[in-house]
Amino acid sequence: MIAVAAPPDVRELFFDAEAWAALRRLGEVRLPADGDDVGDEATLAGLLGDAQVVVTGWGCAPLSAAVLAAAPRLRLLAHTGASVKPFVTAESFARGVRVTQAGDAMAYAVGEQALALTLALLHGLHRFDHALRTGADWATAKAAPPRRELRGATVGVVGASRTGRAYVGLVRALGARVLVADPYLSDTEAARLGVERVDLDALLARSSVVSLHAPVLPETLGMIGARELALLPGGALLVNTARSALVDEAALLAALRSGRIGAALDVFDVEPLPVDHPFRRLPNVLLTPHEAAGTVESRRRAATIVVAEIDRFLRGQPLRHEVRAEQLDRTG
Repeated sequence: MIAVAAPPDVRELFFDAEAWAALRRLGEVRLPADGDDVGDEATLAGLLGDAQVVVTGWGCAPLSAAVLAAAPRLRLLAHTGASVKPFVTAESFARGVRVTQAGDAMAYAVGEQALALTLALLHGLHRFDHALRTGADWATAKAAPPRRELRGATVGVVGASRTGRAYVGLVRALGARVLVADPYLSDTEAARLGVERVDLDALLARSSVVSLHAPVLPETLGMIGARELALLPGGALLVNTARSALVDEAALLAALRSGRIGAALDVFDVEPLPVDHPFRRLPNVLLTPHEAAGTVESRRRAATIVVAEIDRFLRGQPLRHEVRAEQLDRTG
């Protein structure tokens, strides 16, 4: 039995007819009843019953002790997203429930949006669009700070994650020089990626564009604060499609209000972003509503990964995207 613990709108985003057919070929599929909220532990427990596999999506309750007690046969959690921290528990690992996720599916989409945001910032597209849409006269709309090209620019990438590597490949293809700060990146791997490995301070001081691709860990929480932002050259641009918690939001707001730097942000401390948030009023900020990974192709790839992982599990083959208990603290 394969239980799909996701509401209808989430299921529709990820699973097309082909993916459903592939999943059903692996076994009986159980869906929540209409109106059921899988974010409620009792509802999730009732859904799992005799399920061997659960497919999770946004809003699913965690595998608490009570949920696990109601699902004695459960052996695999396959998540359609990247971070599994909201769903797995110490109890689930202790009970032998294995975990896999589809983060690889999203890497290219996030890297591509980070590239799009980088280019938009460099060319001032958000400023031009805003000026024309709000009725500025032609001459006023044309006025903008100096614009730059990506080719020949020094781009700093914080985190050689899957999304970071996708972004590196894209900006290097367009002629950027790339610096990477990541304590787990070896010199050999840096050479293979065609990047220069540096520490964070050097990266910030040397880069005209900085793109964040690190997970939130104790050592990365608030890693970009007032001191680090002050290291950026005047006119530098910050792109964050990773996690808001990497950056001290108050310090970033102060730096942006000064006009010394610009930013493109897809993630925020409070989501949805409040309608009166000062970020919304700053001309040097480009905003997107936490949708960097939300392409049709990315979500379809995620469903394909989930189905393939379930197939491997049922066949007794090694999982390709497994997250083990000891790895959980090193994921975002």
